[in-house]
Amino acid sequence: MAAELVGGAFLNGFINVVFDRLLTTDAVNKVFGKKLGSDLVQRLKTVLLGAEGLVADAELKQFGNPSVRKWLDSLRDAVYCAEDLLDTVLAKAATQKEESSSWWSPSFLVNRDRDDMVEKMEGVVRRIEDLGKQKDFLGLEKIPTGGSSWRTPTSSLVRGNVYGREDDQKALVQMLKDNNEHHLSVIAIVGIGGVGKTTLAQWLYNNEDEFMKGFDLKAWVCVSEKFEVVETTRNVIKQIRGGTCSLDDFNSLQNALKEELSNKKFFIVLDDVWSDDGDKWSNFMTPFQQNGNKGSIILLTTREENVAFAVQNCQPYFLKKLSEDYCWSVFAENASFPESNGRAALEEIGRKIVKKCDGLPLAAETLGRLLRTNHDVEKWNKILMSDIWEFSLEKSKIIPTLLISYFHLPLYLKRCFVYCALFPKDYRFRKDELILLWMAEDLLPPPKRGESLEEVGCECFDELTSRLFFTKVHYYFVMHDLLHDLVIFFAGDFYCNSEELGKEEEIRILTRHLCVALSRCSSKLYNSISKVESLRTLLLFDDFSSPNCNIEAATCEILSKCKYLRVLSFDKLDVWPNSIGELIHLRYLDLSWTDIRTLPESLCNLCNLQTLKLRCCFKLTSLPSGLHNLVSLQHLDIGETALEEMPRKMSKLNQLHVLGYFVVGKHEDNGIQELGGLVNLHGSVEIRKLENIVDVQEAKRAKIMDMKHIDALCLEWSSGDDLVSSTQKERDILDNLQPQNGLKELIIQGYKGTIFPNWVGHCCYQNMTSVSLECCKNCCMLPSLGQLPSLKSLRIEGLDQLRSIGEEFYKNDGDDHSSHIAPFPTLESLEFDNMACWEVWHVSESETFPQLRKLEIRNCPMLKEEMLNQVFFRIISSLLDVSKVRKLRIGDHFINPQTEAMFVDGDTLTISGSESVKESAFKAMISINHLRCLQEIHISGCRKLEFPQLQQHKYNLVELQIQSSCDSLSSLSLDVFPNLKNLQIVWCRNLESVSMSEAPHAALENVTIVGCDKLVSFAVAGEGLAAPNLTHLKVKYCSKLEALPRDMKSLLPSLQSLEIYGCPNICRIPEGGLPPNLKSLAVGGCEEQVRDLSWMGNLHALTHLTIEGLMCKNIKSYPEEAEEYGRKKAASLSIATQN
Repeated sequence: MAAELVGGAFLNGFINVVFDRLLTTDAVNKVFGKKLGSDLVQRLKTVLLGAEGLVADAELKQFGNPSVRKWLDSLRDAVYCAEDLLDTVLAKAATQKEESSSWWSPSFLVNRDRDDMVEKMEGVVRRIEDLGKQKDFLGLEKIPTGGSSWRTPTSSLVRGNVYGREDDQKALVQMLKDNNEHHLSVIAIVGIGGVGKTTLAQWLYNNEDEFMKGFDLKAWVCVSEKFEVVETTRNVIKQIRGGTCSLDDFNSLQNALKEELSNKKFFIVLDDVWSDDGDKWSNFMTPFQQNGNKGSIILLTTREENVAFAVQNCQPYFLKKLSEDYCWSVFAENASFPESNGRAALEEIGRKIVKKCDGLPLAAETLGRLLRTNHDVEKWNKILMSDIWEFSLEKSKIIPTLLISYFHLPLYLKRCFVYCALFPKDYRFRKDELILLWMAEDLLPPPKRGESLEEVGCECFDELTSRLFFTKVHYYFVMHDLLHDLVIFFAGDFYCNSEELGKEEEIRILTRHLCVALSRCSSKLYNSISKVESLRTLLLFDDFSSPNCNIEAATCEILSKCKYLRVLSFDKLDVWPNSIGELIHLRYLDLSWTDIRTLPESLCNLCNLQTLKLRCCFKLTSLPSGLHNLVSLQHLDIGETALEEMPRKMSKLNQLHVLGYFVVGKHEDNGIQELGGLVNLHGSVEIRKLENIVDVQEAKRAKIMDMKHIDALCLEWSSGDDLVSSTQKERDILDNLQPQNGLKELIIQGYKGTIFPNWVGHCCYQNMTSVSLECCKNCCMLPSLGQLPSLKSLRIEGLDQLRSIGEEFYKNDGDDHSSHIAPFPTLESLEFDNMACWEVWHVSESETFPQLRKLEIRNCPMLKEEMLNQVFFRIISSLLDVSKVRKLRIGDHFINPQTEAMFVDGDTLTISGSESVKESAFKAMISINHLRCLQEIHISGCRKLEFPQLQQHKYNLVELQIQSSCDSLSSLSLDVFPNLKNLQIVWCRNLESVSMSEAPHAALENVTIVGCDKLVSFAVAGEGLAAPNLTHLKVKYCSKLEALPRDMKSLLPSLQSLEIYGCPNICRIPEGGLPPNLKSLAVGGCEEQVRDLSWMGNLHALTHLTIEGLMCKNIKSYPEEAEEYGRKKAASLSIATQN
């Protein structure tokens, strides 16, 4: 097989790591002696260089040759051992260096340890030398890592039918037609490998409809992994000419292409595009952009979104997976499995195989072809139950189909991707979680241009996601099952997870990475784990089951044997042994969600530890005093713990990037000044117990301003005595805790000063999106927050002394840098809560809060009603998005009655609170003449609200609901609502009539009127209610209503459901009877009406009949034809007497 690994062989990544270790020869020489050390290093380099050249060939030949795969495993194991030995030397050297400046002293390693390590290293060298000697026997040779294509460049439509793509075909043709007036359209089909992008493009290319016949010339070019502008241009010319092209000069090629395209409408397909190099594409596209007629198209297929967005000038078309039924059709056709007379057992197995394909037609096709000539149940079942990737390339094309994406990955991404074999299938992992594991295993390339290692990891993760190796599901990510199977193949015996463990619970001796659910943990399993002494990763995750063994004893056994652990995660373990301090390779330790109370002091010996996760250890009250010795620590997650203070000398952890929070202590070596050494913190920083700051200088030494990478800051004073000796000192302390200008989120909680320093709300914070001021009980004035240009969320709670909000809230007149823009230009959410003394809120008459989507005022008892009314009126009137509102809901939407609120959600405006507030909001909508734009109005609990007199205009309302509101409303004309479909009026005390005087109301479909005691009629001057499309009519508890709408049979021909309850004055059915299409009829509390049921005889469509009330026993007649009909056809017939 002639193929090359574009990104380099997977194992070469590990060899490169060992080379990196060998660059640090000082420690090696000191351990082994200079001469011996230099000799060992040189020999190891030599054998690794020899092996490195063979690895690429071996990785390609392993699929059809088990001996080659075994050779790769042996080499990989040896490289792992070499790395472990070198890391041991470096770790011990680093530990000794911390303890003494003369770390290379003879006591560094005793002779016995030195001799043991020399022997192990020489053993590793001999193993790799022996493996190198096997290359001729295995047929291995050095091959370059480059970029040749595995694909056949053809536009010929694949044999067989194209299943399940009718909608995609129509959509793509329509996209082409929609762009027919453009000079040049570049359209990308994007989808995961094997989903059918090329097949769809082939169908389009070969389509013979009139539209496709309109192109003057067509060409199909397979670009593949290696995009060379010269070669691709030459191939386009070849395709157009249908012959050869001998030109080599790029300028000549472009001129030749221009001539071919001149004055022609062309359709060019670029299949299997991988490159997103903007410069290359710019050069390549020049002839196409400058020539050709209107309506020319370039269609490309790619697996990567970033390629589509780099090349196309139209929206990409994302091709989804096939349904399981369509995949079965693909599989059955390729397997020559007949639709009729098919064997049931074989079909059952086949459908399970198809399910494994998960909507990928290419997978279904290749698996079908594999089974085409063998319809034996046992054979099919073996395929179903075995690893399909063990088949050779000659026997199955599914492996190259999926491998092409993998082989295209850069070397470092191969290693990152294969590490995911650690997780079971369908395991949902978090982005940040996986990046930290990659860091711990040293899988990431070194940072460049001042990047942090986390940023490099983020780029790697995003690249794998863009290549569709990871799929986002809400806040998590998963791998497709087929990709998981692929990664398991490359992981081999070096990775193991819960689903791979059999009943024997034996772990392979080569295993380096293990992930097991606690429910699988047993004494036997722990014993098996302890035998794998070279284990690097051990993740025991909680699947909400209890382990079947003494986990404390088992842990001690594992820690005493597995000395090379780099990653360790334990749930359910509440006490840790001191032997944890002997794991000098450990870089990642996760003890989250345990009941641990203290950590052993020996933990502080782990000089390589990068990540320590203690989240939700609710009983943890302190950290080890020697924590400052963890000089490599970058992530310390202590969220949701009960720490009372920080350990001493935290400032020495100058590599720390993530710190859950910092508790200010009362001593010099754990006070706030210790933060001054943590200027590399990223993300969110929370500082607690700020009341322990003695003087302003301590706050200044915290150097919060120097923390350039934090984007969220929480400053918290503990609740308690709010009396302070000097409010000015409190203000000065806060002033010296000022963060850098790039901050996005700020929370100040429990501040004991009376006013805020000027930096709070200063317009220099261009990126500030969220501010929260909470429980600042002495504060009597708000800071000037209105000029923060990006502020979206503002929460103010518990400012007990605040009485008035005035102009200072919107703009600081004393600030020369304050801008002249409208206050709060981007604010979307504004909340006030528990403001005991707040009385006055001045809202500027100019545009204020133009983007507000949410306003909540809770538990502010002193805020005057007229003030609230004015506020709501002005805010709603100044909303820029109010013109987009189509649904208005006014009512009580909170359990807490002391809540005034406004929400804008999409096209819906919701108002809650007191009646006067709701009335003010409604008046605001009327004042800006917005009612004409509304499609829905819901009003509830607003008795005093005056429904406007709407006589002069037509309105676009589709739905109107009035409940327990609008006592002034006596009549409602439907003439002004020609589009009204749903009308609901409930408990409207003074409503007397619902009428219409114009042409039939064609839109009306549902009418519900309940509890309107004064309703007399449905019409004015005896006119009927003409609504030809009305299907549901409900009238309940209208005591004065004397009649249903007249001429219902002719005016309401579509009526299907009629309910009449509690209307005692309705004495008869309307003249002409009820509509013939009525399907459901319910009558109750209308005794006069139900005495004589002879009118039922003509209701031939009726399926549900309910009659309830005190007088049902007085029914005088029930027509025989109705009885017969009810007996034969009615789905529900109920006559109930209430006693």
